[in-house]
Amino acid sequence: MSIRLNVPDMRCGHCKAAIEKAVEGADPMAELIFDMEARQVEIDSDMDLAALTALMQEAGYPATSQ
Repeated sequence: MSIRLNVPDMRCGHCKAAIEKAVEGADPMAELIFDMEARQVEIDSDMDLAALTALMQEAGYPATSQ
């Protein structure tokens, strides 16, 4: 399932790396596509929206679905 999230606090490569680490730590097969300018990430994962947003919150990057 592919989910697009708005991540207002995502601004740099460090932010991207932290998000990748959090998501891929829970789902190693997840694929992430970042749009840093729009501050969005599209995540293709077996995890649902609630699980993904919880991971993002724990990593310090609150996210909302589009």
